[in-house]
Formats: sequence, structure tokens, C-alpha cells
Amino acid sequence: MMKNTELAKKIKELRTRKGLSQDELSIAAQLNLRTIQRIESGETEPRGDTLKRLAAVLNVTPDQLIDWTEEEDTTVLMFLNISALSFIVFPLLGVIIPFVLWVSKKDKIKKLNETGKKLLNFQITWCITFFTMNVLYFMAFMFKLKISSSFIPGLGGTESFILLIPILYGLNIIIIVFNAIRSYKNKTVIYQPAIPFLR
Repeated sequence: MMKNTELAKKIKELRTRKGLSQDELSIAAQLNLRTIQRIESGETEPRGDTLKRLAAVLNVTPDQLIDWTEEEDTTVLMFLNISALSFIVFPLLGVIIPFVLWVSKKDKIKKLNETGKKLLNFQITWCITFFTMNVLYFMAFMFKLKISSSFIPGLGGTESFILLIPILYGLNIIIIVFNAIRSYKNKTVIYQPAIPFLR
């Protein structure tokens, strides 16, 4: 009911700013007058097509209208980030667990949709990098190929290649913890590098 009340206030405020009566808004949005009255009194919450029609008439996006119904909860945002640490157990869990949390809460908590997309893009990119490296190493091992170039002085190419795995793990942990703290402080997360699979 709290969410409905906040949204009801905002729709009424936007309608008033545009100088529209409830009747005029219902005609412009092609909605029943009773529907407008129920929305503005907080009895019902506009969804789907109704939300789109109202947003179009009030010159805002449906996402902006939804934002006014979302709660602020930095603890949930922090927990979403921390959930990605499950990659330590198995790399794909770092995508699956945050994805489940993101889908279940993305329209309920402010900034969670944006944070979830950035986190998931990063974790998917990390997984692709991790698995690609392992496949390459496995192929080199199977076909007895020697990795000649080394990026760590004093180590052979193969040994330095193996060291990339703990380095990748370490960087992922640091980035997750860093962004969990930023989320808790209500700051925008920074997950880079990341391929933008989710926009």
C-alpha cells in the first residue's frame, strides 16, 4: 500500500503540473475515469499497458514512474554484490545466484536493476575469460604445446599462465567487495571491464 500511495501522489502531481483534470487524463490516456481515480487514491497500482499510457501522457518513461514506487535498501544492494562471491565455489554460481536475486527484486529496490546488470555483465565477462583460459591451457597440455612467452620474469610461459587463475580470482574478489561497499554507501557501482550483454 505504501508503494501505491507514493506512486499515486506522483501521478497526481504530474497530472496537476500538466494542468489536466482526472477526466482529461483518462481521455488522453484512453483509460476509464474510475481507473484514474483508483490509481490516484492508491487503491490500485498501474501496470503493463496502463502504466505505459499514463507515462506517455505525463511525459515520463514507465521506468521513471516505477522508480517512484521502489524502496531504497542499500543492504539488499550490498547483498546482491556479495552474492557474486559464490563464484569461489564454482565460477558459474557467480552469475546464477546474482541473476536469481536480480530477477526477483529488480522492480522493488531502487538502483537494483542498474546494479544487477553491471554486476552480471562483469561476471559473465569474467566467466568467459576464465573458461577460455582453461580451454587454451588444456589444449596446450593435450597437444604438448609449450607456451613460450612469459609475462612474469623468472617463470616460464606455462607457469606464468597457470598463475593467471589465482590473479583472476583475486581481482574478482577485490572488485566485488569494493562495489559491495559502494552499494552500501548508496554510490554507483563500477564493474569494468565488462561486455554489455544486459543493457
